Amino acid sequence: MNLSGWLLARAGWRFVVNIEPVDKCVIVIAPHTSNWDFVLGELAIHSIGMRAGFLMKSTWFFFPLGYVMRALGGIAVNRHESGHVTQAVVEAFERNQRLAIGITPEGTRSANPNWHKGALYIAHEAKVPLVLAYFDYAEHVVCIDRVMALSDSVDDDMVAIKRYYQGRTARYPEKFVTGLESEGDSTIERQQL
Repeated sequence: MNLSGWLLARAGWRFVVNIEPVDKCVIVIAPHTSNWDFVLGELAIHSIGMRAGFLMKSTWFFFPLGYVMRALGGIAVNRHESGHVTQAVVEAFERNQRLAIGITPEGTRSANPNWHKGALYIAHEAKVPLVLAYFDYAEHVVCIDRVMALSDSVDDDMVAIKRYYQGRTARYPEKFVTGLESEGDSTIERQQL
């Protein structure tokens, strides 16, 4: 067991991987309500010798923290230039033989039912698998769980992703919303996205 695995276990957490390794993928990670999610995710992937890049808002890339974030695989995201970010990540997939990028679709640690669809666009355009991973604070587990089969509809895929994450326990459950909590009519759900 390496240091990351030891620290994760010492904190009472375990890391579970339910899929075969893939060379390239976009990893959707939720729920995301705390900065501890980042720490747990980094410990988990490093515990198995894996490295994954991640998208994070550009305000975190100030001196000297920016150097650390980039060294860990961070890609600064300016929220006003999402199309440029998608294209940059797609190009990174084209340049690299092995690349995993973790994305939190909530886009914030605050309650947000309007999840970002960037992970879906990137996976579609880069033609790489979309992997679903989660944190569960009730079970104390970080899990890379499954590869999601994508449809031709980004909106339908987002509804499926939100349904998958319902029932997971966030560090701050009151901040974790999918917008599907009422389980109303699926047409209404799609219009809210």
